[in-house]
Amino acid sequence: MAKAPRPGTVKTRLHPLLGPTGCARLQAELIRHTLETTSAQGLRTFLAYTSENGPDNPEGPYSLTPTGVRLLVQRGGDLGQRLTAAVTDAFADGAGPLLVIGTDAPTLTRDHLTAALSALESADVVLGPALDGGYYLIGLRAPHTELFALDPAWWSTDKVLAATLTRADEAGLRTRLLAPLRDLDTPEDADVLLADPALPPGVAALLKRTEAV
Repeated sequence: MAKAPRPGTVKTRLHPLLGPTGCARLQAELIRHTLETTSAQGLRTFLAYTSENGPDNPEGPYSLTPTGVRLLVQRGGDLGQRLTAAVTDAFADGAGPLLVIGTDAPTLTRDHLTAALSALESADVVLGPALDGGYYLIGLRAPHTELFALDPAWWSTDKVLAATLTRADEAGLRTRLLAPLRDLDTPEDADVLLADPALPPGVAALLKRTEAV
């Protein structure tokens, strides 16, 4: 799941640190790093992008897409609806088990993906908790899209993980949790992640290049 790296529309809470153009560069690097991580793992990869950022837009994430990555158009209003559509499309195209990730957790590694796939051998749902109360990964053995039917106002808040676990429990699904990771959303996140040796060098370099807003 990715937004196009267009200045003024991505990583807006990092504008005080990087400015709109710097945030767009950062988003492009996060997309590149995420796709590199999944491709290096040998996983069949889908990139879901918003419809207004279609293949005729040079700023779209498809321009960063390696050969072999399948593109999906995001559909729906809130994030829950877009996740539902992307998961439905991926399973219809033969995916499964499926790992859904964004680009906000730069310290996500192949080891996290391996752990998620291993957990899905005995669980229906695997969640990678983000330290802000959301999740950086959700793994599914089947398209349990009821997990995305949350109050639209809850998306991007600290209620997401807990609400998703409640949904899974109500559906009788077996769940497993991975190790938590920090999302990169704010200048405070940037400060903490810059001290983390797991931060990819390309992301670290861009975080150190502050720009005027």
